[in-house]
Amino acid sequence: MNATLYAATVLIWGTTWIAIAMQSGPVPSAVSVFYRFALASVLLLTVLLLSRRLRRIGWRDHLFCLLQGLCVFSFNFYCFYSANAYINSGLEAVLFSMATLFNAINGVIFFGQRLEGRLIRANLLGLVGIVCLFWHDLSAADLSRETLVGIGLSLLGTYGFSLGNMISVRHQARRLDLLSTNAYAMGYGALAMLLLACLRGDTFALLWTPAYMGSLVYLAVVGSVIGFAVYFALIGRIGAGPAAYATVLFPLIALGMSTLFEGYQWSAMAVVGLVLILCGNLLLFQRPRPSATPPAQVERV
Repeated sequence: MNATLYAATVLIWGTTWIAIAMQSGPVPSAVSVFYRFALASVLLLTVLLLSRRLRRIGWRDHLFCLLQGLCVFSFNFYCFYSANAYINSGLEAVLFSMATLFNAINGVIFFGQRLEGRLIRANLLGLVGIVCLFWHDLSAADLSRETLVGIGLSLLGTYGFSLGNMISVRHQARRLDLLSTNAYAMGYGALAMLLLACLRGDTFALLWTPAYMGSLVYLAVVGSVIGFAVYFALIGRIGAGPAAYATVLFPLIALGMSTLFEGYQWSAMAVVGLVLILCGNLLLFQRPRPSATPPAQVERV
């Protein structure tokens, strides 16, 4: 089951970067993010209500859902959508791989988790592999002010995503229903983007083209409702640190699609990077040696 959830996360989110790039254009970023999560939350809430699976939660849990919505269902994606105006989606996917490091650090900060040697080694292999994979783009990048802005926005969005992961760990430690908390958090995220768009004076006119509308539906239904349910379920099963390693594989999916449809040419350095990333995955899912000491439990927040 873990391998299935992991593969589904990689396949779903590995393709959303192209869809986010298709959202770039005349529609303001805040408006696009609002429509995405408004559609996702309404759809998920409707399904849960009709199936009688929507669970009530306390006001304190709602506050954490609000925080989760701000971190992972609104402002982080506002950063990603905005960064797409400065850097390409492939480089965004590379920077998003830093979620592995951020999750490991935040796990220590918020839950006192111990950094496992296996996870550290897998992360190092993965990050070195990512650098090798995109060495040509990174070394050739014009580090102009615009490029630095795009990199900064992507890293800020990635850290927000990591904070949302920590809140999901907290929800699942309290045995809260995963889909219900996702629905509430997406709704709060959509409202936050609605407020931001209104304050900015953005127009809410949609771009009625197959590319924009198709990518919007894909991001809302597959990328948000299904993708986050699968990913947060994976966090509950294997932990935030190992689950975030899936982000290291996202650029490979993007490059695979580029090879098929855009004629991407693989270099020797890119092949080395691919091998390192696959080795990191094998190391991550290697069975740990049996220990007499029971694993530490996640503390409540």
